[in-house]
Amino acid sequence: MLKVGNVLKDRRLPFDIEDELERFDNDMLKSVSVPRSDVPAITHVDYSARVQIVDKKRNPNLYLIMEKFNEMTGCGVLVNTSFNVEGEPIVYTPEDAYKCFMRTDKDEFLIPKFIYVF
Repeated sequence: MLKVGNVLKDRRLPFDIEDELERFDNDMLKSVSVPRSDVPAITHVDYSARVQIVDKKRNPNLYLIMEKFNEMTGCGVLVNTSFNVEGEPIVYTPEDAYKCFMRTDKDEFLIPKFIYVF
């Protein structure tokens, strides 16, 4: 994730910082939590995003997952992030991943060769 790009204009949601600050009584934390696009998990307040390009030849499995996700949702974007919860170290083993996952409100997670759905 070494590249920074701009979220496409047709994916952006309108945003006016002055209106948002007024709406939230100048609470900047609430203001920055307002979605800026239809892919809010990757969109920064200035409509930029750190991106990682997945190449079919170099990573065919992840490419296939993203391709299928795009077919199902119309969005070919996945979030790549560290896997841990606040105050805990990043997971290292599948057992760590399961224990961490069970402390979240997420519905599913994937470990190569396995998909856990709850």
